[in-house]
Amino acid sequence: MSGDDTKQQRSEEQSPASPPTQAKELAEVCARFADLCQYFSQQNIDLPSQIVDEVRLVSKLAVDDRIARMKRLNQELMEYLNDTGPEPEVRQ
Repeated sequence: MSGDDTKQQRSEEQSPASPPTQAKELAEVCARFADLCQYFSQQNIDLPSQIVDEVRLVSKLAVDDRIARMKRLNQELMEYLNDTGPEPEVRQ
């Protein structure tokens, strides 16, 4: 192995791939949450207050915990949306 290969191997061992992966996953779950919030807004549906309260606290968590919490909040929003069901449309 040449000196350059050894330096590259050490560099790869010292810089784990997880932080960029975590940042990407966090961005994805936050984007899903934003999409759900936009849908709720378009449908004139208020977000459940407990979800709003929890979102305020997410920024204080570690990245892994943020990802898990946002996934759970997304799931709760989907369940809430499913429980509220589509309102019957009035035909004119």
